[in-house]
Amino acid sequence: MNISFNDDNAKLFISNQEVNSLQENVDHLHADLENKTGQGSDFLEWLHLPSRMPPSLFDLIHSIQEEIREQCNAFVCIGIGGSYLGTRAATTFLNSTTNVKNAPEIYFAGNTMCSDYHADLLQTLEDREVCINVISKSGNTLESAIAFRLLRSFMEKKYGKKGACSRIIVTTGLQKNVISDLAKEEGYRSFQTPDGVGGRFSVLTLAGLLPIAIAGIDIRALMDGALVAENELTISSDLSINSAYLYAVYRHLLFQKGKSIELMAAFHSSFEYVLEWWKQLAGESEGKKGKCLFPASAHYTTDLHSLGQRVQEGTCNLFETFLLMEKSSKVIEIERANGTEDGLDYLEGKSLDFINEKAYKGSASAHLEGGIPNLAITLKERSAHNLGQLFYFFERAVAMTGYLSGVNPFDQPGVEFYKNNMFSLLNKPNTKKGK
Repeated sequence: MNISFNDDNAKLFISNQEVNSLQENVDHLHADLENKTGQGSDFLEWLHLPSRMPPSLFDLIHSIQEEIREQCNAFVCIGIGGSYLGTRAATTFLNSTTNVKNAPEIYFAGNTMCSDYHADLLQTLEDREVCINVISKSGNTLESAIAFRLLRSFMEKKYGKKGACSRIIVTTGLQKNVISDLAKEEGYRSFQTPDGVGGRFSVLTLAGLLPIAIAGIDIRALMDGALVAENELTISSDLSINSAYLYAVYRHLLFQKGKSIELMAAFHSSFEYVLEWWKQLAGESEGKKGKCLFPASAHYTTDLHSLGQRVQEGTCNLFETFLLMEKSSKVIEIERANGTEDGLDYLEGKSLDFINEKAYKGSASAHLEGGIPNLAITLKERSAHNLGQLFYFFERAVAMTGYLSGVNPFDQPGVEFYKNNMFSLLNKPNTKKGK
């Protein structure tokens, strides 16, 4: 894999003996995942999505991709959580490395109920050629449903009912629901996501692959990368080989030692929404029974000037995981100054990547001295292939962390609790407050 894991700055807190003591447990839990004998076994289809993806699905997505590009220059992805974050992570991560002619601009809706956001979006779309893709596995997610109603009305006013129909795509679960019924009634093109894949694990299904492809990203490369990770992380549960499981073990042990917050910090701006995707993956999968880490994120060096003091000298209840990029797609060096002295001559000829690396090493060592253990996950370079590896790496790691903690990583009872309360307050028919 083009992913490396470094635990050097955590060894003062976690001994090799402690890590190795969990090997037998990891072996059993790995077998539970592969044999579908553990908790949440009905939702393990994501485990081997890369190796079992039929070639015909690539062809289908390609044909839709070409059609959409001919129709529109603005594509709206409607969804929230797992129906949104994977796509946004991919498009943000790879935006400046893609150079595809005629790829529409990607917009997002359904991830907020803010009036101003939707009003501004609709205004922006007025003079664009628009297609939309509503993504909701359950078909009853309120944020997505509201955004879909608003945008469906907008599309029908703009193109007429028949014209709008050809520009609307529905992606939902296999089970009959409100959105699938609407798609059937109106004649919208409709696609299904597998029942055995939860929303937060769905980036490598049609829910993520279709809008990612429309954005101009090479989904074959993305899936090839995920396949590399699948093969490497499936073949053995040995902690000396399986870096995802080793990362999971450190997360588990650090939590047991009172480090209740994991701060994922990135020094490369393209990781912004990868961090947001990871927070949902970890928080919703592990956050049960009072046994879980709180996943937080930071963007360094920006947040070193706001959160750095808290990390360095605040309550020692966290650890850091640095998400790093070995090299950028482009190189910028500090040039010789002409004229006025600016005090940066000592950096002359140095690249921004070189300086960024020293910022990482300086903050990592300082935080370690402040009692904050830190781990490092390094991606070789920015590409669709490597992003596919990273998605799968985190999915494996989070699944193992959940199992080590004794929770079902594949359900979300707390989410259903808040939804019921919200629907009750909104007087939705046949809704009771509470679980």
